[in-house]
Amino acid sequence: MTQYIYENKALQVDLSDENENEVKKDKVNGTVIVMPVDDGETEPLPQKNGDVCNMKAKDPYDISKDLVLDTGTPWSDLSLGGKVKRFTIGFTKVVILLALLYSFICSLDVMGSAFTLIGGTAAGEAISNNEILNNPLAGLMIGVLITVLVQSSSTSTSLIVTMVAAGLLNVEQAIPIVMGANIGTSVTNTIVSLGQVGDREQFRRAFAGATVHDCFNWLAVLILLPLELITKYLYRLSGLIVGNTDADANEDLDVDILKAITKPLTDLIIQLDKKLINDIASGDIDSDEVSLVKRWCDKEDVYMDMNVTRMINGTNVTVLEEVKNYTIYIERCNHLFASSTWSDGIIGLILLLISLAIMMTCLILIVKLLQSMLKGSVAKVTKKMVNANFPGKLSFLTGYLAIIVGAGLTIILQSSSIFTSTLTPLIGVGVVSLERAYPLTLGANIGTTITGLLAALANADAKDFAEALQIALCHLFFNISGIILWYPIPLLRKLPIFLAKKLGNTTSKYRWFGLFYLIIMFFLLPGAIFGLSLAGWQYLVGFGIPVLVVLIFVITINVLQSKASRCLPKKLQTWDFLPLWMHSLKPLDRVISKTCVCCKCCKRHEDDEKDIINMQIKT
Repeated sequence: MTQYIYENKALQVDLSDENENEVKKDKVNGTVIVMPVDDGETEPLPQKNGDVCNMKAKDPYDISKDLVLDTGTPWSDLSLGGKVKRFTIGFTKVVILLALLYSFICSLDVMGSAFTLIGGTAAGEAISNNEILNNPLAGLMIGVLITVLVQSSSTSTSLIVTMVAAGLLNVEQAIPIVMGANIGTSVTNTIVSLGQVGDREQFRRAFAGATVHDCFNWLAVLILLPLELITKYLYRLSGLIVGNTDADANEDLDVDILKAITKPLTDLIIQLDKKLINDIASGDIDSDEVSLVKRWCDKEDVYMDMNVTRMINGTNVTVLEEVKNYTIYIERCNHLFASSTWSDGIIGLILLLISLAIMMTCLILIVKLLQSMLKGSVAKVTKKMVNANFPGKLSFLTGYLAIIVGAGLTIILQSSSIFTSTLTPLIGVGVVSLERAYPLTLGANIGTTITGLLAALANADAKDFAEALQIALCHLFFNISGIILWYPIPLLRKLPIFLAKKLGNTTSKYRWFGLFYLIIMFFLLPGAIFGLSLAGWQYLVGFGIPVLVVLIFVITINVLQSKASRCLPKKLQTWDFLPLWMHSLKPLDRVISKTCVCCKCCKRHEDDEKDIINMQIKT
């Protein structure tokens, strides 16, 4: 039963438990409906006016009792024909689920190709500007923006490796970009969480499960980037290991496990030559001269000997060199856009719309199918297995095992984005708890760095092997450092989860907030900081320090208001002295609800449910 908040005066309450919720009331037919602010997780309690309510609200993230009842006939009571029928239906659902999951993963791959077509060449050009990258904040934001544009931290990392190998970028400049790539890779599962916007509770959990990755990455960068700038510990540690290792490049090493499954389908849709992005970043070719769409799969370059004048030791010397004369095109590629004359941007936009539609459709069907499969005892056993802890004093080891599992699955899937995006709907439907998803996500961060390490071992030439290995190790040690900082200590472990829950609660109440968060955190904020970095450090400091001071002040006051409000002056015990738009999203929500057709539909749907609840209370 869906509950709602009634916008009236607050009822006097005595909240003695740790889960404090502001309680509001609404008079319906002479009674008072009491429920917490977080979208009313507690059942309505008819009470007399003026009564004091002492209640404990249900935690919306507690999935232990959130079970769907199985109203079907028990297995033991079924006839032989009934058992065969149920088994056949169950097996068919599993097959359909696997097919939907395969389509979902393929759509993520195509969506990554679409973003690469739209912003890949711009990413290559941005990272080729060596002067900008001397500013670590600019490098950090470039890492975020590039990874968002190409939808792959592996691709952005390969760009960094190319720049370092070519001598256009040193390892110290590359480290902030790698940190930014770590942040940008979490955009995919945040997009996926928007697919569950239709169900308020599922959206709350899914968005929190997606943004716990964001919160960890931002918190890790907030501490470790200044630490790296001061101590250079990542650069020194990785350099020490690379300098004392006898490892060598292994071109026969094959790390494309998932690609072998998805490539037969995705190659029929689009094929890209991502090496061109590396060439653009290195300055070997001009982005205006090439298309990332691979149109000819078999071609041969014809060279001829020509006299070329070179400057050697200050003297012009004519030497005989092989120069590319022309190209013979032999066989055209076999995909939808092989014969197309459209630009990369148009093809990317078409693929983006198609992949988003397929991804959202698969996501909705996966959620519906999981809900039909996970009922009663099946749901109970599944949740118990996924979210169980080790017994007794060994329970603290459960999270570390989850980190290892997350890292292993990411290495198998070859993508942290695919793993976390597949995990997100499971969090939404209540199969995986947020507390279990957090260490799995941390493991995915480790797994994606191991993938980069294997890629460096497999693909690096002898001349750039050491640099490629050092960058991959910097990425690995950065994530390990973040885990050491934000996981072992219980108090610090709770902070990313707490922030993710706050974001989940906000998106549950204002469902447009999810899209706003996505645009602000992955586009506007990095773009603004990058723009200020280009303008000069004076502008960055002049604008950033006042904003940072105000932010710290607001956070401090909010903590004191919730934990020790009596220590504050009476005026600062609440934000009510400020205009409503400065401390609430309600004014903006009203504007968006009036202008957005989707929000109007959702609002009418909620109003209809409110009317149904009121009629039920009256009867």
